[in-house]
Amino acid sequence: MPIRINLDLMLENRNMKSNELAEAVGITTANLSILKTGKAKAVRFSTLEAICKILDCQPGDILEYIEEE
Repeated sequence: MPIRINLDLMLENRNMKSNELAEAVGITTANLSILKTGKAKAVRFSTLEAICKILDCQPGDILEYIEEE
């Protein structure tokens, strides 16, 4: 998939655990795991906004486009 999810890296940089982020955002840890592994088909802007607010980052810090060869 050409979209890479860098959520694990952002969590590590912020010294935060997945379950802490899920609770703060208001989603289940299972749904956060689906997003982190790139298995999500979509993400709501409200969820992305909450993640960015909590992690003090930009959407581009979490989502990265990688061109396939």
